[in-house]
Amino acid sequence: MTGLADLDVAYLTTTGRISAAPHRIEIWFALEGETVYLLSGAGDRADWVRNLMVSPSVTLKIGDVQRSTRARVIHAGSDEDARARRLLVEKYTARDRNDLAEWGRSSLPVAVDWPA
Repeated sequence: MTGLADLDVAYLTTTGRISAAPHRIEIWFALEGETVYLLSGAGDRADWVRNLMVSPSVTLKIGDVQRSTRARVIHAGSDEDARARRLLVEKYTARDRNDLAEWGRSSLPVAVDWPA
């Protein structure tokens, strides 16, 4: 049986910082403990990242489980920053034919609370 952490994608909904409308994206993720890690290839230029920086309340759906929770940008150079990058690159290297090393190095890591 496949657990949530093994699924390929999650769905993150943020609140538009200008429109206040829901903004939903499909995104790769890594789940560890009570935290879901995401990487933004566009860094802080991505709309979803800009939205959560203004309003950290988000909705995250993984499989059939959906939770209203909070998200935050991870501090660069922290242990959590390294963990997020490592987990995502390890998970998706086995699933993607491209070299994900640069994506893992250059993307902006985001943490989403996923309490049990």
